[in-house]
Amino acid sequence: MGMIEKTTRMNFLFDFYQALLTDKQRSYMQLYYLDDLSLGEIAEEYDISRQAVYDNIRRTEAMLEEYEEKLNLFTKFEKRQETIEQLLLLAKEQSSEDKLIELINQLKEWD
Repeated sequence: MGMIEKTTRMNFLFDFYQALLTDKQRSYMQLYYLDDLSLGEIAEEYDISRQAVYDNIRRTEAMLEEYEEKLNLFTKFEKRQETIEQLLLLAKEQSSEDKLIELINQLKEWD
């Protein structure tokens, strides 16, 4: 996974699961991923070492991945988005009614 893909994934996971994080974890993740601050800048702001910031961010990333593994909120979101795109394409094509019903039923199942 490239850096852009990882950053995008972490931003989504943070959006879904930030309420499960401590204030410190939430703050570090926001500064690093959303505000694009470097480890050094965050360390300076909190008067701690870069290594401490790095360790906290890596542990928090692992926690977010663990939450996703158990709850699948991001995976379900992605599936819904894909299905909605398919529905929009089918609606534009005025395609078969059966396929539209199948996709709508898929959306119902994921919630």
